[in-house]
Order: sequence, then structure tokens, then C-alpha cells
Amino acid sequence: MSTLERIVTSHVGKFMLFALFIVIVTLVQASGQSAPHVQTIDAVGPRPLEKQTADRVSHFYLEAWKDLRTAFAENRPQALDASFVGVAREKLAEAIRQQQALGMKTQYQDRGHDLKFVFYSSEGLSVQLLDTVDYDVQVIDHGHVVGTRHMHSRYVAVLTPTEVRWKVRFFQADL
Repeated sequence: MSTLERIVTSHVGKFMLFALFIVIVTLVQASGQSAPHVQTIDAVGPRPLEKQTADRVSHFYLEAWKDLRTAFAENRPQALDASFVGVAREKLAEAIRQQQALGMKTQYQDRGHDLKFVFYSSEGLSVQLLDTVDYDVQVIDHGHVVGTRHMHSRYVAVLTPTEVRWKVRFFQADL
């Protein structure tokens, strides 16, 4: 009998495998986010958008949502710094300061993103995308949940490359 077989058949081994299974299930359920759907990126402007660039932009855009979620849940505008610049960062930081002054917090839980690239500048200095996103938003007032609502919204975002990553420069719900 191999070492692995002995571990699996022992009580401790079974418990460890069960515990690992519980941890994995919990992490998958906690993420609550399905894989993003990215629409084809053929003709999106004067310059072709390479698959590698599209993958990196998508990755950093979804990271920006994580940073946004952290910033609003913890009332920490500085959590936006890694992913947002310019007017997008200023508007989001102001919204966080306003909710903090009211003793409120907002929690977001992504349920899925449908990204569509619509423009890539000829210089390669900006990418515009549309994001149809499903998420839950929960408002907390002085530690008490006021309400939770499922949202289906469309966002317009413009991302700009920086030294090491793409950052969101413009971010607005498309009403």
C-alpha cells in the first residue's frame, strides 16, 4: 500500500480530504462570480487589438472591480489607487467619502461580466469597453444591513496603460 493510499484510508486522511473539499467548495461559492464573457475583438478602431492585449486589459479591468469592492466595503478610497486614475478615481473616491460621512458602507458581489471591446486607439494608449455586469449590492448603515438588491447594469470604461498595468481612467454606468 502506497503512502497516499494509507493517508486516504486512514481516519485522519479522510478528515483532511473532507476538510480540503469544504475549503474548495467555500472558496468557489464565496467567489460567486462566473468567468467573464469577452466578445470578439475584430474591428475595434484604427489599430487591431491583439489577443494578449485584450486578455491583459480584461484581467486588469476585473481586478479594478475587486479593488472597487474593497474600497466601498471598507470605506478606503486609497484601495482604488492600484486600478483607477484620473476622473474615475476622483468620482469613486468622493462617493466613498460621502458614504463614510454618513456612516454607511456598500458591499458588491459580482455575479458575472460580459465585456465587449469597442475601441482601441491608434497609439495604443486607450481601450474602451462596455461591460454588462450582474452583481448584488448591499447597503450597510452603521453596521446594520439596510437592504440588498440584484443589479443588471451596463458600464462604459476607458483603460489606459501605465508603467506595469492597465488602469481605469473613465468609469460610468450607461443609463
